[in-house]
Amino acid sequence: MPSIHEPVGAGLTRVWEVGDVRFHARTPYQEVLIGKTAQGISLFCDGERQSTEASQLVYHEALVVPALLLAEQVRRVLVIGSSEGVASELAVAAGASLVDHVDIDEQAVRACAEHLPYGYTTAGLASARRGDGPIRVSYEDGWAFLAAASQRGDTYDVIVIDLPDENTDPQAQHNRLYGPDFLRRCARLLAPGGVVTSQAGCPTLWRNETLLTSWRRFREVFGTVLYFGSDEHEWAFLSGRVDRVGEPGALVARRFAERGSRAATLDAEALLGGATPPYSLRHNGGPDQS
Repeated sequence: MPSIHEPVGAGLTRVWEVGDVRFHARTPYQEVLIGKTAQGISLFCDGERQSTEASQLVYHEALVVPALLLAEQVRRVLVIGSSEGVASELAVAAGASLVDHVDIDEQAVRACAEHLPYGYTTAGLASARRGDGPIRVSYEDGWAFLAAASQRGDTYDVIVIDLPDENTDPQAQHNRLYGPDFLRRCARLLAPGGVVTSQAGCPTLWRNETLLTSWRRFREVFGTVLYFGSDEHEWAFLSGRVDRVGEPGALVARRFAERGSRAATLDAEALLGGATPPYSLRHNGGPDQS
């Protein structure tokens, strides 16, 4: 049985045993492998786990649901990355009438639709490519899409950035989509009360460099930053609003309880409990916003 050695920190490696490989190719942008692990059918990009059948919904709801609740309304949503398509489907389930899904890697998106038992189906992806429903899929660079959207005067209530973890590889094209310049470009496309949300790394002490960096960047760009650390996954997520909102964690928990939600892995208590940033962020993450 083949295995994938996934680096998870300095001198640390996680080994995945992978069987029944459904897809394996080097696309123009990354190496993509889809196969069966102990967590079900799983997606790996450049040797790093992106999602698994067992945990993908916990991950995607932790990324999307807090942002949907922090936003004043959810009509138009932009998803950047997120090859599986789950984030787009969650936005539609929350009431979005339009979801623009932009991913640079067409081959990866098609492979996910064909081989993953979650997210887009092949028929659903074909429909989204035609723009037959609320989801419109386009294969292009997120940076270029933002520039074109700005020229058109488009705005969004929620912008979801769902990319592989930032790394030190100078050739990794997705790294530039984590920087403050990209966040500012996203912020300029927000409708009033709109939100930008992003996967922000892991809070575990020995692998939290991405989270510390993301926390500082978000606080540079946004007046309100909501931290959400999943209580059943290893990732943390950040949501930002340009204006200032008092106690955003309490706000999203209250809205969850008042409005109800189709979320299957979150409730108001989880949202409130996960909204306190780790000690290292609160004490080393940049200037206070209070």
